[in-house]
Amino acid sequence: MPAEKQDLEQPIPSVWTRPRPRRREQPALSREQIVSAALELLDAEGIEALSMRKLGTRLNAGATSLYTHVANKDELIELVVDEVHGEVEVPAADDPELWREAAARCAESLRATILAHPWLASVLGGMGVTQLGPNAMRLSEGLLNLFEATRLPPGEADLAVSAVTAYVIGMATTEAAWLTTLARSGRTERAWVESLWPAAEEAAREHPQLRERYASLREKDPREIRDEKFAYGLQRILDGIGARAGVAGTA
Repeated sequence: MPAEKQDLEQPIPSVWTRPRPRRREQPALSREQIVSAALELLDAEGIEALSMRKLGTRLNAGATSLYTHVANKDELIELVVDEVHGEVEVPAADDPELWREAAARCAESLRATILAHPWLASVLGGMGVTQLGPNAMRLSEGLLNLFEATRLPPGEADLAVSAVTAYVIGMATTEAAWLTTLARSGRTERAWVESLWPAAEEAAREHPQLRERYASLREKDPREIRDEKFAYGLQRILDGIGARAGVAGTA
């Protein structure tokens, strides 16, 4: 068979596109143990610290023991990413009139999950087909059911899901990068921002709009500012979806 044709027939390399191998003996480590240890390592030291060898040491097992469950580090990350997706609150579509509240709650939960695991932002969408994991599918199905229950025009529920999740991931990715920088500095967010104010105010000296904006933010908690920005953008997206659905929403 020509190599090109053979390649086309192969599934996309992913832990979700191949069956689990059948083994006669019970492996020393379970998939759940490996994923749990990998998540602890990622949360503690970041994506750069993860290696099969280091994880094996953490589990008091050789790296080869891990390959019982995953073919490589990419597949391991896919499993951990889906494990983290299990922390996201999935909305119920029981009451179509409450679609907006449920969508906002889910979006806020997704953001909180990404910020709780800042390394996640660097791998979302980049490792195989992470959207095929059971928890990711549960999230997508829940949001799709929620928007299908509104009066959106046919075919737009999926687009609404994409719009909301893209916004959340985009905003949270920026925040996660910022929080990672803070963690490496060893400083609090407020202390870091306070040290930046003099330079920011000097840079804005000839820009009156920015100068006024900076002055209004000078005494605010940086986290509250981030929360406010996220909430504003999310509500405006839900405004648009509500307008398309013909459903009155409350900002």
